[in-house]
Amino acid sequence: MAAPATDVPIRPDIPEAHRVVWERISRAGSWWTGSLRVAIARSARDARGCALCQSRKEALSPQAVAGQHDGETPLSPDVVDVIHRVTTDPGRLSRSWFEGVRAGGLEEGPYVELLGVVVAVVSMDAFCHALGLPFEPLPEPVAGEPSHYRPANAAREQAFVPMIPARGARGAEADLWQPPRTGNVVRALSLVPDAVRDLKTLSAAHYLPMDLVAVPTANGGRALTRAQIELVAGRVSAINECFY
Repeated sequence: MAAPATDVPIRPDIPEAHRVVWERISRAGSWWTGSLRVAIARSARDARGCALCQSRKEALSPQAVAGQHDGETPLSPDVVDVIHRVTTDPGRLSRSWFEGVRAGGLEEGPYVELLGVVVAVVSMDAFCHALGLPFEPLPEPVAGEPSHYRPANAAREQAFVPMIPARGARGAEADLWQPPRTGNVVRALSLVPDAVRDLKTLSAAHYLPMDLVAVPTANGGRALTRAQIELVAGRVSAINECFY
């Protein structure tokens, strides 16, 4: 993917990271076909201007506002609601909400994969938005069937969903992180390993390689110091009402 036209210099690793992630989104994952993964990406974009989401965001409780989300999609209304809630109002998601999602038929594996696609799309779109650029085109879906792959050592801990233990990144998942530890925000996606790989790819381009995050003096060769990076990251996280 070529660097977008802008007066702001863009490091070549950023459009390359986007290309890699868009290509993965276009293909069948563990639980969703390529066509439905692209539909998830489109629905995440629809959420940005969704009138229902805006009304719910302004309400004391999202459950107090009924209606239909914007956008045409082959996805079920329940799945669309999850995508829109995760995209526009993540600060008010709770375990009871998640249990309701499961009771509605969206199992843990498909939920985590959906979440991984939404996280990737929101990250790439935020980059374009920050520079005043149009969003990158959604990819054409690639035919294929989901693998239904689930890491054998994924276990229930404190998260909503099973995760690979911090010491358990081995075998087919040895590239996810270096044991004996990693951030829970990374492990939260590990039920679908490719979701972690997308997160790693975008983190290395937009922020820092994951193996440098825990090194307080590392700045990944950026123009900003690590303190400046964290100041910006902390402020953005606060504005976005990030759980962490």
